[in-house]
Amino acid sequence: MEGVVAMLGSRPVRKEVAVSLHHMQIGEVAERTGLSLRTIRYYGEVGLVRPSARTHGGFRLYTEPDIARLELIKRMKPLDFSLDEMGDLLGVLDRINEPGITAEEHEALLERLRMYRLAAEERSRALREQLAVAEDFHESLRKEISRQRRIGERSGS
Repeated sequence: MEGVVAMLGSRPVRKEVAVSLHHMQIGEVAERTGLSLRTIRYYGEVGLVRPSARTHGGFRLYTEPDIARLELIKRMKPLDFSLDEMGDLLGVLDRINEPGITAEEHEALLERLRMYRLAAEERSRALREQLAVAEDFHESLRKEISRQRRIGERSGS
């Protein structure tokens, strides 16, 4: 058993756990998510994700739910969600799944989720429009290259 410091809320709590397949160091998390070590650390600094535990030496340890959270953050990024929006949405998702919330609170959180879904839908639509413009530009370049090849073939270049 290796001692680790788990994060309970905002205060560290020391507990003994075996470092196993359930706990991954940041390098493995980076490899699995495609995020850089720096990005993962930054997301930790701004409060979007917290390591589930730390070794005595201070190494961050992550679990599958931490990886799922990072993957969710990765999916928000192309939609241009700000760090504040990401944090708020993650907070909503955390809170809405907690046992014991009132029906009123659940409905308020659900409404915020709907708001984020609409924002994601609108931003996705805008990205599709940008992609269509980019693909049109790509196609025009392809046609121009083809046209220039024909001109070159006729002139003997």
